[in-house]
Amino acid sequence: MARRKDNKVDLSSFDQAGARVFDNPLVTEVSDSYLEYAFSVIHSRALPDARDGLKPVHRRILWSMYEQGYRPDRGHVKSARIVGDTMGKYHPHGDTAIYDAMVRLAQDFSLNVPLIDGHGNFGSPDDGPAASRYTEARMSREAMLLVGELGEDTVDVEPNYDGSLTQPTVLPAAFPNLLVNGASGIAVGMATNMIPHNLAEVVSAARWLINHPDATLDKLMEFVPGPDLPTGGVLLGLDEVRRAYETGRGVVRMRGKVEIGPIEGSRGRQAITVVELPYGVGAEKVIAAITNEVNKTKRLTGIADVKDLTDRESGTRLVVECKVGVNPQALLADLYRLTPLEQSFGVNNLVLVDGQPRTLGLKALLEVFLAHRYEVVTRRTSYRRRKRQERLHLVDGLLIALLDIDEVVRLIRGSDDAQAAKDGLMSRFGLSDIQATYILDTPLRRLTKFDRIELEAEQERLRAEIAELSKILDDERVLKKVVSDELAAVVKQFGTDRRTTLVDGDLKEVLAASVPAGPLEVADDPCQVILSATGLVARTAAESEESAEGRRRNGRVKHDTVRAIVHSTARGRVLLVTSAGRAFKVDVLPLPVLPEQAGTVSLRGGMSAAELVPLEPGETVVGLAPLGGSADGSPGLALGTRQGVVKICAPEWPVRSDEFEVIGLRDGDEVVGATWLTDGAETLTFVTSEASLLRFAAALVRPQGLKGGGMAGINLTAGAGVVFFGAVRTDDPGHGEPMVVTSTGATVKVTPFKSYPAKGRATAGVRAHRFLKGETDVAVAWVGPRPVGATGTGEPVELPAADPRRDGSGFAVMLGPSVVGHLIERD
Repeated sequence: MARRKDNKVDLSSFDQAGARVFDNPLVTEVSDSYLEYAFSVIHSRALPDARDGLKPVHRRILWSMYEQGYRPDRGHVKSARIVGDTMGKYHPHGDTAIYDAMVRLAQDFSLNVPLIDGHGNFGSPDDGPAASRYTEARMSREAMLLVGELGEDTVDVEPNYDGSLTQPTVLPAAFPNLLVNGASGIAVGMATNMIPHNLAEVVSAARWLINHPDATLDKLMEFVPGPDLPTGGVLLGLDEVRRAYETGRGVVRMRGKVEIGPIEGSRGRQAITVVELPYGVGAEKVIAAITNEVNKTKRLTGIADVKDLTDRESGTRLVVECKVGVNPQALLADLYRLTPLEQSFGVNNLVLVDGQPRTLGLKALLEVFLAHRYEVVTRRTSYRRRKRQERLHLVDGLLIALLDIDEVVRLIRGSDDAQAAKDGLMSRFGLSDIQATYILDTPLRRLTKFDRIELEAEQERLRAEIAELSKILDDERVLKKVVSDELAAVVKQFGTDRRTTLVDGDLKEVLAASVPAGPLEVADDPCQVILSATGLVARTAAESEESAEGRRRNGRVKHDTVRAIVHSTARGRVLLVTSAGRAFKVDVLPLPVLPEQAGTVSLRGGMSAAELVPLEPGETVVGLAPLGGSADGSPGLALGTRQGVVKICAPEWPVRSDEFEVIGLRDGDEVVGATWLTDGAETLTFVTSEASLLRFAAALVRPQGLKGGGMAGINLTAGAGVVFFGAVRTDDPGHGEPMVVTSTGATVKVTPFKSYPAKGRATAGVRAHRFLKGETDVAVAWVGPRPVGATGTGEPVELPAADPRRDGSGFAVMLGPSVVGHLIERD
């Protein structure tokens, strides 16, 4: 090989045919070729453009469908035809790659806003689609927002692969498709993995950024709190989400959403029903993982059966049946740990910006999109103004001709040819070449008096439209308002509610907090079920009688007051009674176990009653009753209503029904208290809004069946109502002396229960609280041992010392209690 004096290879030589041959070192040739290949993959195949959120193959598919007229208002066409058109004209990389890309655009479990309306089997998270010859497709309505402005010179075009046609370099994109639908792609040495978001939330953040360019990330996250996945589910740890929004990289944790409840007719067995799966996970994948963990690794126990009941009507329903005595919360934690029910998503917002790969955070992605929209709207407005100016120019010429139409006709008839006629019109009337040509091409029937009126109206309309379009081009504020209003219109037409539930906090802390307390297998040991005054339901840990007795005298409650306690077992059931007179059988095992530290129990770990039973608006849980052996020897459930009715419902509960009525209520009435009687020796007590207290023996009330409407309990004056009903024991010194607590909101009074004389049923009772000036009624009342007070949020309120005067006025208490109850009983 010949070398020059500068030690460089002489690359210019010729073969026998006279063609030039370049002689390159192998290292240089491989390096150059690989770099060209890498750049081609990055720029032309694998990475999405930050402006329209599409990779070239997706853009070419949509452009081909738009060009061929496969639009939402027309019929579906064979997918194979779409693939063939795209491959033959714009994307010569194989039909399989094109069809796979097209299928993803049609999957509602892959995209929040599908861009293709598919007809046929387009696959599932577990299975692939049918072949392209079996499926049909057309553009979705949302896809028209990406391509709808292509005919108005809004974007640049480039030649296709062989130079025979042109294609857009980017789509106009009327909404932030990249953030809404996400994207994925693997290039050479880099990859993109973007998570989907809610359309309405992303648009709200973009509109805020339009008017506040210096907005902080925290402010934008008020509009976009986190990703919103097409499959719903739960997303944990928003601290990591913020990191991804700030840097463009991060890892978020997804979980399936489940419902835990009893299996119908199974005598206490529980089922975990998965109703929403993590993004990209199918039911078959979860079942396969469960089967492997149960049969091979033996790490997953406590499962009796797994059923996939998913269908189009009910959606995802993957039922995991628990064995008898298995704690479903503990089993669920194992499912999250060992199966795809919990998955990680590695966020990597690598996109093309001006042809270069860049990793962008949330704000930068929105800024790139908005800059694109500003350019698109500007170019579109210029195009529209230019078209209107051109039309106005022609209309002006026609109106000039109509002013002297006879002269125009004579001039044309007297001309030797068309060119002479055009020259004559231009010189005689001062018309331009375009105007003169247009007049010559216009039929005489268009030059009537009526057409003149229409042309004048059109002239005014065109001038007004040109002025409006000029405002957009001349004033940046008007341009931004147009972009903002168009984004708002998109949300109004296509916006949807959030699907994914977000759990705030540090990911490690959230995962640690979600690990349930207690073993997987739960023995049927005694426990207590507790109803708080704020409507939380929980149970204590199953314990022996010795440990319960050891803590009986020291038990304390934080953050709430106890409304009712019943004894049960860990695998037993209890009855929840509501203000509407309904009762629900509820399993004890799924109830959260209250954490205990140094003899103090916090009720903040309880579960809202609304999560356990289907309550109607305004309906609340007012009492508990045991089921099973603990109900033996009891006369039943004592109920008191707002209108002063009392009833003892005999404990003859339906065997086959988990929901039934325990009292027939009159119109406008409701149950204010429901108390389980142990032996019938209790004293029933009413407290009314006019500060009357009535106590009488429970033995005076005859037990009734479920359909009974009760009997008169207390006589009420007009406008008064019952604020408290309960049963009190006066022969139990171990729990302390019963006390009466009344509160008007401004004052609170605590009085010994013995200060009130017993009266007969259906009487008016005695005064329990003397109103001060400005006080009109009793807002809260409670009767029982060891009273405590709390606000509506569960914060403790210190009660005043006992006042022996039953008709006293009470004492002022800061943040007067909105709920009153008693300390927890651990016996």
